[in-house]
Amino acid sequence: MNYADIRPIDVANGPGVRVSLFVSGCPHRCPGCFNPETWDFQYGQGFGEEQVRSILDLLRPGYIRGLTLLGGEPFEPDNQRALLPLLRRVRGELPGKTVWCYSGYTLEELHQPSRARCECTGEMLSLLDVLVDGEFVEAKKDLSLRFRGSSNQRILDVPRSLAAGQAVLWDGAMTIEPITK
Repeated sequence: MNYADIRPIDVANGPGVRVSLFVSGCPHRCPGCFNPETWDFQYGQGFGEEQVRSILDLLRPGYIRGLTLLGGEPFEPDNQRALLPLLRRVRGELPGKTVWCYSGYTLEELHQPSRARCECTGEMLSLLDVLVDGEFVEAKKDLSLRFRGSSNQRILDVPRSLAAGQAVLWDGAMTIEPITK
């Protein structure tokens, strides 16, 4: 997997101060995307153990609320395979941090056989606190929306969604409890 950027301080992609990882590669190619350079799977730099250690170190300060994955498309199978070890380490070493993920795939698409579904999908979903799902739709762009670009996108509470077997919207609480495993 390649990545486009690691932002050590991000306040736009989830509540509080976060570390954000922008992965490379996206099949959606949404018109009006704010990050079209990340469509190319070869864009950026290779992602490996050095970047995992760097992200973990960036997440350690108490003022950092958590990690956000976006891009590009984190749920592309090759990206999932690279991100899953990172998520396992975040959960194991920093259980007090929340994990958000932005995907052009809907939760329903991730649960059924699809281009995005692979052997990592179920576990990756289980390690997320919040999923912002759905493609960006330029005709539904709304700058007043919190943590999303278009009104079709949903902000989902992943643990509650998985327990209910259907999408459950995040209630917007800034104090969402991180998953602890």
